[in-house]
Amino acid sequence: MISLLIDHGDRYIEGFLNTLTISVLALMGSFVLGTVLAVMRIASIRPLRWVGTAYVEFIRNIPLLLVVAIFYHGLAFLGLSGFVAGGIGLTIYTSAYIADAIRAGIQSIPQGQIEAARCSGLSYLQAMRFIVLPQAIKIVIPPLGNQFLNLIKNSAILGVYAGADLMYFGDQINSDTFDTFNVYLLVGVFYLLLTVPTSFAVRALERRMARTG
Repeated sequence: MISLLIDHGDRYIEGFLNTLTISVLALMGSFVLGTVLAVMRIASIRPLRWVGTAYVEFIRNIPLLLVVAIFYHGLAFLGLSGFVAGGIGLTIYTSAYIADAIRAGIQSIPQGQIEAARCSGLSYLQAMRFIVLPQAIKIVIPPLGNQFLNLIKNSAILGVYAGADLMYFGDQINSDTFDTFNVYLLVGVFYLLLTVPTSFAVRALERRMARTG
């Protein structure tokens, strides 16, 4: 295993950094999109509810591989690289799960808070932004943390489309060395370097939120 790191460490590091980059970008994008979708799903305007619900139900019930394939193969005329197509697919796929979690958090907030905010002069969107969403997100930190961890692991889908991630370079190194067990064991170690700190960070944030009431 040590010899693999010495001989192919540059490719492992490049894959690690690319996986980290796409995970952070997809995390931010899916959180923003998921929040918008969650608000749409509980909006008083029916077309918004229909669109938000249809999006979430459709995306949640198809494989991530198919979502990425739509952008990489189905929209081939756009010339998207495996990295970009994979990032868009990850964002869209994860946003559906985040939307469902945040929607549940919003619905756990007493309706009276929204009514009180409206009576004090805030618009519906302002009430959501300043009153409801901060509380809802605090409540759903554990499921959101799980989705972020899933996103990191799901980023391995980039390897299927030459996305230059950890799995892609792992496949290349395995083709060169035929040392399958150690090659993918190292890939797993590098994934752990991403997921374990993320897991601890989510737990620390959860404890901090609990202390602040």
